[in-house]
Amino acid sequence: MLRKIFLFFIFSAFVLNSFAQQNKEELQRKQQQLIREIGDLNNTLKEIRKSKKQSLAELGIFKRKIRAREELIQGINREVKGLNNNIYLSSLEINKLRKELDTLKREYAQSLVFAYKNRSNYDYLNFIFSASSFNDAIKRVTYLKSYRQYREQQVANINKTQQLIEQKIASLNNSKTEKNVALQSQGKELQVLETDKKEQDVVVSKLKSKEGDIAKEIKKREKTRQQMRNALAIIIRREQKEAMERARIVKQKEDERRRRERDAEIAAKPANPRAIPKTEERRSEPPKPKTNRTYSPFESTEEGKSESISFEGGRGRLPWPVDAGYISIHQGTYALPGTQLKGVSDGITISLPVGSNVKAVADGEVSQVFDLGGEQAVLVRHGKYFTTYSHLSSANVNRGQKVRAGTVVGRSAANDEGEGEVQFMVSNEAGAFLNPESWLRRR
Repeated sequence: MLRKIFLFFIFSAFVLNSFAQQNKEELQRKQQQLIREIGDLNNTLKEIRKSKKQSLAELGIFKRKIRAREELIQGINREVKGLNNNIYLSSLEINKLRKELDTLKREYAQSLVFAYKNRSNYDYLNFIFSASSFNDAIKRVTYLKSYRQYREQQVANINKTQQLIEQKIASLNNSKTEKNVALQSQGKELQVLETDKKEQDVVVSKLKSKEGDIAKEIKKREKTRQQMRNALAIIIRREQKEAMERARIVKQKEDERRRRERDAEIAAKPANPRAIPKTEERRSEPPKPKTNRTYSPFESTEEGKSESISFEGGRGRLPWPVDAGYISIHQGTYALPGTQLKGVSDGITISLPVGSNVKAVADGEVSQVFDLGGEQAVLVRHGKYFTTYSHLSSANVNRGQKVRAGTVVGRSAANDEGEGEVQFMVSNEAGAFLNPESWLRRR
């Protein structure tokens, strides 16, 4: 029974330690990602401030920095909570083990007292020879051996329990040390967070003093957005017509093939249908596998179908269209705090150095390369999905060109403040804009 209890404690400790280690490693990996991201944002902020202009991009950096630091603090909170749980569980286990150790020592002491009282060889011999039969004597000898082994096992259990208590105490002390370090780190991050919020308030205040200029910028972005929507609608309608024509041709060829097969079967039949052996009767085509997927004209070819399925399968794991940069404007409505100024974005705007490479995020075909307000834009079709890369200073691809994930489609241009940026959008065959961040992998 004692051995089972001891093994239970060992197993419980192993399971809890393994689970805690996995959670700890995941938290540390997440924290390192956030620390790197904050470092990149700080470097980008230094570059932006060289222009000595307050812009929506700078405000976007502070928003992302604050959000990343809040995530970092939340991670530290989870780490502290996990350490508190470890400390609590370790304390419970130590108390249980100490009680078990007291029980083991008490039982061992009782066995020693019994052995001392019966230490005479005469008593042992008398115990054996007083047996009623030879078999009974053998049983008594076996009992004495088992009793001696039991005492040896008691000593072993006491030593193992003491070692386990020492290990638990060491683990408890380590958890307490880690907790103190985490709390100190949390305090520092909270101080930096307050500093970031104050700096953000300064940026917002300066931007509000330039409300007229910001209003013009938002108005210009809205005009460009409408032009882009109109251009994409025209291109996608054209692509749909071409896809429907391809689908019609494919269906026509398939119908013609089946007609020829039927004619050939009819011509091969003998005059007397009854003479046809059953083994030579016309076999029906194997049934096609059932699927809930509704295919569009863009998937009339195996290539188009494969590209659609591949693009869908990459949701949340697609590579970023740029090697460096941060999202300064997210999809949807954005606003300047403290004002009535609001704008709408159909995709994400990524701020990055001017002239940076912009890459395709998946395999596909270039549907169009067009000019929009003096800047280049590239539309790539991935089956029934489309990705758009705009605010480019130059395009490196041509219409009809096949591209792979990672193919450079162009280079980022500078905005009115001289800062590099590129807009990335994801849309479907119906022209509906999808949130690009849900398709891209986390950086």
